[in-house]
Amino acid sequence: MEITDKATNSANEAVDKVADAASQAAKSLGEKGEQLKKTEQQWMKDCRGYISENPMLSVSIAAAAGFLLSRLVSRT
Repeated sequence: MEITDKATNSANEAVDKVADAASQAAKSLGEKGEQLKKTEQQWMKDCRGYISENPMLSVSIAAAAGFLLSRLVSRT
């Protein structure tokens, strides 16, 4: 009986440790996700501001990028 109790306690402790580690990992991933979301929103705001301030340059850059991308895709 004593060996079974020790094995059960050890198994329970191992499960608790794994559950704690998983919980901490999930919390950390959630925090990183929030940071990435905020960063993305800031970049979008910055890009919209740049495009509003420089519409002709923005259209020229987009056209050049589209042209280069079409050339790269058509070669394969």
